[in-house]
Amino acid sequence: MSGESEYYVLKKRAVPEVLLKVVEAKRLVESGKEQTILDAVDKVGISRSSFYKYKDDIFPFHENLQGTTITLTLQMDDEPGLLSRILKVVADYKANILTIHQSIPVGGVASISISVQVLEDTLDVSDMIRQMESCEGIHNVKILAKE
Repeated sequence: MSGESEYYVLKKRAVPEVLLKVVEAKRLVESGKEQTILDAVDKVGISRSSFYKYKDDIFPFHENLQGTTITLTLQMDDEPGLLSRILKVVADYKANILTIHQSIPVGGVASISISVQVLEDTLDVSDMIRQMESCEGIHNVKILAKE
């Protein structure tokens, strides 16, 4: 695996604070709210060296996803209409569903795998996942793969 980049998907709560501040500083400069890197890092409370050390290695999950396929796995109650509500969330976020696989429910809980293509007009994928997680009857939603 030498020479290849390795990627990890983490929930925000698992990311060290300094990395979250790097993302915020980048956002401030890109949005024009701060004119310089120095102004942005001062505002978020990190050093310029921390910013430059990590700036190319951290980005919000929704960035750089256009044209990629994300495979999600969900644990959900075996309840009529619940899968339909999840698919509506994907449609509302303007992503393209490529595949759906559902296991036979065990103990009233089904495992679902959904592959979703992120398109040019797809809205924030992180928000889409949060909305799925907030649906009653959903036990968890995890990102299984990103291609």
